Amino acid sequence: MSTFQAPKGTYDLIPPDSATYLAVREAIAAPLKNSGYGYIETPGFENIELFSRGVGESTDIVSKEMYAFETKGGDKLALRPEGTASVLRAALEANLHKAGNLPVKLWYSGSYYRYERPQKGRYRHFSQVGAEAIGAEDPALDAELIILADQAYRSLGLRQFRILLNSLGDKECRPVYRDALQGFLRALDVDEDTRRRIEINPLRILDDKRDAVQKQLVGAPMLRDYLCDACKAYHEEVRELLTAAGVTYEDDEKLVRGLDYYTRTTFEFVHDGLGSQSAVGGGGRYDGLSEMIGGPALPSVGWALGVDRTVLALEAEGIELELPATTSVFAVPLGEEARRVLFALVTELRRAGVAADFSYGGKGLKGAMKSANRSGARYTLVAGERDLAEGVVQLKDMESGEQTPVALVDAVNAIRERLA
Repeated sequence: MSTFQAPKGTYDLIPPDSATYLAVREAIAAPLKNSGYGYIETPGFENIELFSRGVGESTDIVSKEMYAFETKGGDKLALRPEGTASVLRAALEANLHKAGNLPVKLWYSGSYYRYERPQKGRYRHFSQVGAEAIGAEDPALDAELIILADQAYRSLGLRQFRILLNSLGDKECRPVYRDALQGFLRALDVDEDTRRRIEINPLRILDDKRDAVQKQLVGAPMLRDYLCDACKAYHEEVRELLTAAGVTYEDDEKLVRGLDYYTRTTFEFVHDGLGSQSAVGGGGRYDGLSEMIGGPALPSVGWALGVDRTVLALEAEGIELELPATTSVFAVPLGEEARRVLFALVTELRRAGVAADFSYGGKGLKGAMKSANRSGARYTLVAGERDLAEGVVQLKDMESGEQTPVALVDAVNAIRERLA
């Protein structure tokens, strides 16, 4: 009988690689925890309407990539393809916006699902860390989130990423631009699917990656020429705050992002070392999303950064993160009495905050020392009957090979001092 394999387009995270993913998640979360963002967790699946209304019927995510299913009870659900709609739904359901302290600042980490053609950096199951600031319309909030993402990437040692920035206007000025753009796009020679999109969400055509389409977009009306004074002033303040904070960005007039809910500020983090899947994260302001999903007017802004893509960016720059050793001390007992004594000592070390492991399975000295080597431990504790009779354990430095007897009663303190 053949063994099962992970479904197509998914992957398992296993040691030692998983330690890098954990470190990336922690590095992205650290600046958020330091800036008033509280942790939120939402279900892996939601009512399908939440995404079709919030993310948008015309998006690839909803029309082609969503894992949708019907339960035995007849509920129509979907695995979450992105995080924002779920987090906003949860905040509204819990009435967090009524607690009187706006914006509600939340961060999250989890798995998301899209039925895509699997390729490097694009999977059907992927991991993101995201942040949302709900209930305030303030350019400083948009700037804060971009600065925090920049800070997270820099703390990992990344340098070769770029921040693309644009404004999509608001409900006052975007309809005027939309009409002008539709007038231009209707004259293009495009396929039926694209023609349908021109009628539903023409801005997405600007984001079409096909050369044949991009060539025809030369001379298309530009959104910046249609922004109202309020949107221009808002965008200018975001730009000024980023510049004052020393964050470098590039204006990109074609940046629209793949979700329908964005208004005003949109941004993307791209890394040129990743080939065609260059986006490592992105986000923007979504002032109308709350009303779309049945809530009150709650102007909000947020982003999501891809953990998988960030790990690929680290590889592209040749960055190896300094990860703490999973095991500092490995215990090797020789005989039954030593097994009992060293197991108790390992338990004591762990309680004292020392990463310790034990030779399980009754291996001989040679096999146990091989396990100690593989564990990456800095020190090995070895004890036999003679050592115990003398009240000592042998402490072996795995780097120098030097071995010294240490009094059993002082072992925990002696090991902590050496590790410090």
